[in-house]
Amino acid sequence: MRVLLFTGKGGVGKSTVAAASAVRAARSGRKVLALSTDSAHSLGDALGVEVGSEPTEVESGLFVAQVDAQRRFERSWREVQDYLLSVLDAAGVDQIAAEELTVLPGAEEVLALLELRDQARSGRWDAVVVDCAPTAETLRLLALPEALGWYMDRVFPMERRLMRTLRPVLGKVAGVPMPQDRVFGAVERLHQELVEVREVLTDAGSTVRLVLTPESVVVAEARRTLTSLALYGYRVDAVVANRVFPSGGADDWRAGWVEAQQAQLAEVRASFAPLPVHECGYRDREPVGADDLADLALATYGETDPLAEPATDEPMTVERSDDELVLVLALPLVDRTDVELARVGDDLVITVGGYRRVLALPSALRRCAVAGAGMRDGRLRVRFEPDPQSWRPA
Repeated sequence: MRVLLFTGKGGVGKSTVAAASAVRAARSGRKVLALSTDSAHSLGDALGVEVGSEPTEVESGLFVAQVDAQRRFERSWREVQDYLLSVLDAAGVDQIAAEELTVLPGAEEVLALLELRDQARSGRWDAVVVDCAPTAETLRLLALPEALGWYMDRVFPMERRLMRTLRPVLGKVAGVPMPQDRVFGAVERLHQELVEVREVLTDAGSTVRLVLTPESVVVAEARRTLTSLALYGYRVDAVVANRVFPSGGADDWRAGWVEAQQAQLAEVRASFAPLPVHECGYRDREPVGADDLADLALATYGETDPLAEPATDEPMTVERSDDELVLVLALPLVDRTDVELARVGDDLVITVGGYRRVLALPSALRRCAVAGAGMRDGRLRVRFEPDPQSWRPA
């Protein structure tokens, strides 16, 4: 199963490139679903069709759908919301205000992930091409499964046991209804669904593709995105440089843009190596409709298959070296000074820039102490050695 997610800064043509890639893949004989998780609904605009929540066939082999956040909300969060509404009603909160207050923060991002999981595991498609929200929303979306997993593994069981014990007393003292087991069960189901989402997104057949325009601000954000995606364990397989000005016959004004773009493209090739960088020239008109998008895909990818599975390394590995174990995590475009590490129990907390990952250590490392860390060839290497205070021979 091939899953390809497109993301990039808003306005770089991400939806158009995603749609073009889906058209090209479908016309090569695959059954492809182009799925939009972006509330802007630009995917349908690029294809020139109306897009609904159910997959609709645009042409032979190509289906399109837009995530219906409200429908997914009803299926996945209704029991929890009903409980929260009862609490707010007991507290005298207006019903309309209560409805607003009980909407799950980031609900659209969460529910988009669940729809992607369902479609990827349905067996209906050879490939799912995802037009993601702009970069910041995508990063929050992709960080959710592991972040909620940490809470569910360490905090949630304790809260549930405590509530079972104190529910009769607290209900009388507080004067508001206490959550029943079915509410906790709904949260557990959501957690399990997000575990399955991460399994889909970290599969070897799932990759992210960055779309950018050759401008300094856009390229800088794309570099940070590459690092952040690697931090959370996701594979990036290529970069698409969109809207590149042709160099031939340029007047003085366009010649300036050509020169500036070429400088940025050189930076992109150097920064993102060894990832392939596909260039797409500025078109003489806006590409709308399947035929225009097929031409755009040909100009971008040439004769190569846009959905070919790349030979990417595992995002995280554990190596044995002499008397040490070494945790190796891909972190491209990062200096050692950009990384903060902390060991908290069985977790390793890794902070890069404004992003943090709480990484549950593999079992082989939990009884070891951190001996040191360093960056080499775009990879963070954290050395562990047996801890005499906790090590017990089998």
